Amino acid sequence: MSQTAPKLVVGMTAPAFQTLDLFDRPINLADYKGRWLLLSFYRNAACAICNLRVHQLIGKYAAYQEKGLDMLAVFESPKANTLQYVGRQGAPFPIIGDAEARLYDLYGVETSAEKVKATMADAAFAQHVISEASAAGFELTEEEGSNFYRMPADFLIDPDGNLREVFYSDLVGKHIDLETVERYLNAQMITT
Repeated sequence: MSQTAPKLVVGMTAPAFQTLDLFDRPINLADYKGRWLLLSFYRNAACAICNLRVHQLIGKYAAYQEKGLDMLAVFESPKANTLQYVGRQGAPFPIIGDAEARLYDLYGVETSAEKVKATMADAAFAQHVISEASAAGFELTEEEGSNFYRMPADFLIDPDGNLREVFYSDLVGKHIDLETVERYLNAQMITT
C-alpha cells in the first residue's frame, strides 16, 4: 500500500507530476505555469456530492478561464468508472482517474474513516449536500472497490507554481470556498 506524503502548506512549490486525463491526453503540471490552477481531489467517480462540485465548476469555468484560471479534477477511480460517472458531464477541463492514488499520495490527501463518520453524524450538513446533489441529478451510488474513506482536497496554485491556498477537508462535501478563489483572480485582474 502506498504511503501518503505529509500535508502540504501554503508557500510550498506544488509537487510536479505528469499523467494522462480520461481521454489519454498528457497532463503535465509544468504546462500550467503562467496561469492560476485549481487542482481538486475528489473521492470516487460515483460520489454524488463530488459530481455536484464538478457540475458547479463547469458552470464557473468560462468566467474563470477569462480571469486566467485552469482546473484539473482528480478522482480515485479507474478510467472506466470515471468516464461512466464524471465523464458524462462533459467537463471542459481535464479529469484524471487515479485509481492507484499516486497523485493523492503526492499531495498528502488523506483517507479518514473518522472524518467520513463525522460527516454522516452532522445530519443537517449531510442531508443538505445529499439533497443538493440529488436535485442536480446525482444520486448516491456506491462504486464497488472504491476508497469510501477518501477525503476531498483542493490546491490553488499561482502562476509561478506555488501553493497559494491549501484545503484539506474535514467533511465529505466540503471544498475550498469559491469566493476565496475569486478573490485571488480578481486581485490579479486589478494588478495586471
